[in-house]
Formats: sequence, structure tokens, C-alpha cells
Amino acid sequence: MKMMATATAVAFVVYSCKGKLGEAETLDLKETPVQVVDDMFIVQSDNGMIKMRAEAPRMEKYERGDTLDFELFPEGFFVYGFDENGKLETEIVADNARHLKYDDGRESWEAFGNVVVKNLINQEVMETDTLYWDQENEKIYTHCYVRMYSPDGFMQGYGMESDQRARSTILYNNFNNYAIIVKDSTQVSIDSVNFIGPFQKK
Repeated sequence: MKMMATATAVAFVVYSCKGKLGEAETLDLKETPVQVVDDMFIVQSDNGMIKMRAEAPRMEKYERGDTLDFELFPEGFFVYGFDENGKLETEIVADNARHLKYDDGRESWEAFGNVVVKNLINQEVMETDTLYWDQENEKIYTHCYVRMYSPDGFMQGYGMESDQRARSTILYNNFNNYAIIVKDSTQVSIDSVNFIGPFQKK
């Protein structure tokens, strides 16, 4: 009788648990990061001199098996480039970024969402929605709308290409640009020693 009561209790517990547990949702491993890094910090140096520093609040690594592997930076991406003397020259900030790795060994970087590129030495600021970094050829480019501010004025267009430190930027398909006149070329200089005639009133 005691053994029968114990068996009934076990059966009741099993039945009760089975009634409350639902089926687990199917997990798609291709859409799930295999690695997550918080507060990522990367430094690239050459002979003890810092060339580049990258920071991100969060990095998610995905492995697609027979397809492309990539890393996402969904909470922002910050890159700082330094010149040959170790001086901070370039800043690149974006809402999101992606690092892709191809089967043939190539890599590419994409920054997107409120991308701002600053060359602090040239005092130039460039704004766009998407920016690509060709690491092998050391250049940045985009096919999107670009705004560029510099001491010489304002430029805008569709498409841009530059070296990776944004030192020599080429803007394509320009429209509605304006320049800032630093010096009036119509100013007249008068040689007061050799001048013959009345002086201009001041």
C-alpha cells in the first residue's frame, strides 16, 4: 500500500511538471553570437608607436559556417588614428559597424549610422550615413551623400574617397557648395613713397 502511494505521488509530480513546461523555442545558431565582448579596446602599434586605437561598448561575433563570418558593433564604434609622430590625427565615430571576413582571407569594415570623420590637423569634418574601410589599400570611401566642413568652406555631394586618415579627400558629384573668402583679392595696395596723386580717403 505504501509503495503504491509513492508511485502515485511520483506520477502526479511528473504529470504536473509536464503540464507547466512548454516547448523551448528553436535556437538559430547562425543568428546567435558565438562570442560577446563588452567594452572592447584594440590598439595597433608599429615599433612602439601607436598607429590606431579602436573602442566599442559591445562586440558580437557570428559564425555562419559555410557562409560569411562577421563581427557586429551594435552600440557604437570609435576609431582614432595617429600620425607618424604619434599625434592624434583622425577620429571616426559611427552608431554601428561590421567587420566581415571572406573565405579568401580578405577583410572589410563597414561603419553605418551617423558616421562622422574628423581630421583634427586639417580641421575637416565629414558626415555621411555609410563608410567603408579598405584596410589592404589603406583608404576609406562611400557612395552615399556626404557633407564636408573645412576652414575653406562647405561641400556636399554623393560619393567620397580618401586615404584612411582623411588627409586627401575627393568628393564626387558636388552640388550647392560654398567657399569662405579669407582675403579679399580686390584690395589695392598703395606705395606711399612713389605714388603721385591724391591719397584715398580712409
